[in-house]
Amino acid sequence: MCGFTMRSMAGLLAAVSASVALVAPHAGFAAEDGITGSWSATAEVGGAEIPFRLDLAAHGQEASGAFFDGPRRTNPSTAGRFINGRLHLDFPSYAAAIDAEVAGDQLEGTYVAAGRTTKIRARRGWSPPKAVPGAPVIAGEWIVPYDSPKGEKAWRLIIQQKDGVTDAAILRIDGDTGDLNGGFRDGVFHLSHFAGERAASLDIAVQPDKTLKLILTDGSGVRTFSALRAPEAAALGAVPTDPTRHTRVKEPAKPLRFSFPDLSGRTISNTDAQFRGKVVVVDVMGSWCPNCHDEAPFLEALYAKYHAQGLEIVALDFEQPDQLADPERLRAFIARYGLTYTVLLAGQPKEVNDKLPQAENLNAWPTTFFIGRDGLVKAAHVGFTSPGSGPRDAETRAEVETTVKRLLSANPVSAQAAQARPNGF
Repeated sequence: MCGFTMRSMAGLLAAVSASVALVAPHAGFAAEDGITGSWSATAEVGGAEIPFRLDLAAHGQEASGAFFDGPRRTNPSTAGRFINGRLHLDFPSYAAAIDAEVAGDQLEGTYVAAGRTTKIRARRGWSPPKAVPGAPVIAGEWIVPYDSPKGEKAWRLIIQQKDGVTDAAILRIDGDTGDLNGGFRDGVFHLSHFAGERAASLDIAVQPDKTLKLILTDGSGVRTFSALRAPEAAALGAVPTDPTRHTRVKEPAKPLRFSFPDLSGRTISNTDAQFRGKVVVVDVMGSWCPNCHDEAPFLEALYAKYHAQGLEIVALDFEQPDQLADPERLRAFIARYGLTYTVLLAGQPKEVNDKLPQAENLNAWPTTFFIGRDGLVKAAHVGFTSPGSGPRDAETRAEVETTVKRLLSANPVSAQAAQARPNGF
């Protein structure tokens, strides 16, 4: 979740070279394999060890690796080497790198992203969670009462259980935690996530009153929460914020104005000809934001599907000062997801409200505005989900696409008139 993930870690190991085959999760290791195979790793966050799976491969002196978001491989390294027991891997889409020493079946080193260092350790071999007889069934959606700094009264906890494996995600207004994955041991569900970002562990225990006790460890420290089913939570006034109602524009009868440079230095504005009479999705994002990484490939697929029908997408990117001076991470972000829609350098995250003064309650990353063919904002949606949110992820994607389709089909006569206007609005 992007609200706290700027303090979180970013990007770990993912395979790049198709010619390097990784071994199966619990396969043995031959001496000549070097580092190749699956590793049981931990990341030190807030004084706690966050478990995660790490796959590595070496071919000669070249190396690559992969993280996992639940069962899904993610976050590819783009370059790496393994020489004389030293491992180095680069993750430019998070401006991150791994440096570690491998001795026999042990790996120890650091993961550095945006100037923050995380200690990592790993041992050879990985065993996925197994079914435990008598483990309680807690699947479904729960509500976590919480008064957040962003004005929320509650979060959602989405739990999926299948074949003894438990996957969960905490969904906040910015987006979710990624897939917290694990199993049941000693009366507690022990779940964790680290895919080079959103490092967190979550312990879940069923209470005598059928509520859940949650112990969440992440970049904000160790915190304890309760989770209730929706009817009980609603009776306490603990209702999650509707992502379509969190952020608005102050004057709906006026256009959302933007004018920022692209990566070539060319200034692009909302009044440019390319936007006249078009449906425009304006995405407020940052390459540091994991939920923006969740959203980007979906927006690119949407753009490919509907661009010929009149859809334009503009990402307004907010970065730290060093990345504004040399947007290396943003370039890697664009390359990783093959983005072909417009991306503009808008400023620093702390400047977002000054740079977009028409927006009201703009405090979530990402935030997406939907502009009709008449140049006016018709809707807004905050945050974005990952597959860890299960049915809520499918709902988010369907909701965004439905909004785009509705705006594309609306008022074709007005669209023609808009194209004839000198400034498009």
